[in-house]
Amino acid sequence: MTEQQTIPAGYRQDAQGRLWREEQIKPVDKLRDELVSRLVELARAQSAALASFKATAFGEIDAFADLSASEYGAKLGGKKGNLSLLSFDGRYKIQKAVQESIAFDERLQAARALIDECLQEWTADARPELATLVKDAFQVDTKGEIRTGRVLALRRMNIKDERWLKAMDAIGDALQVVGSKSYIRIYERVGDTDQYVPISLDIAGVGLPGVQ
Repeated sequence: MTEQQTIPAGYRQDAQGRLWREEQIKPVDKLRDELVSRLVELARAQSAALASFKATAFGEIDAFADLSASEYGAKLGGKKGNLSLLSFDGRYKIQKAVQESIAFDERLQAARALIDECLQEWTADARPELATLVKDAFQVDTKGEIRTGRVLALRRMNIKDERWLKAMDAIGDALQVVGSKSYIRIYERVGDTDQYVPISLDIAGVGLPGVQ
């Protein structure tokens, strides 16, 4: 590990690791450095506050879900799923959403082999649109991963061939949940309408005063 260079008093270190005397640095460069450093500290504080809010919100929502279920003698336990909470006056709405990441294991290859058997036979009966659909379903994305949505769409097709049905079963068995992410979204009702707008917790989605 490279040892961090000790910066002598009256000097600053630049991005290339070179030492500069304070009087050699232009005032505008000092101002830029101060601006960046100050905003970074503010950003760190906001990031920590959001992390604390997220932990508090998830904990309290899950605790409330357990409390509400206990009135019926139910014990939820474990991870809680999607749910919505409304304020008494309906002005505010909080949604907790769980998004699962899914992938296919090796059984997807068995499904594809069975589907290929069907297509080889059906090609003679002129079903080019189906062949194209299946081919597109098994194409990988830019990351080299199968597009799960397109593969799962094949299961909605009303085909009664036994090999096709076995292939659909194989797709279902090959589907694995490999992770999940939980989100909290907070909304405020627009006047007396039934529409809600989000209260942004994302810096990119927060508007500036006087800026549309």
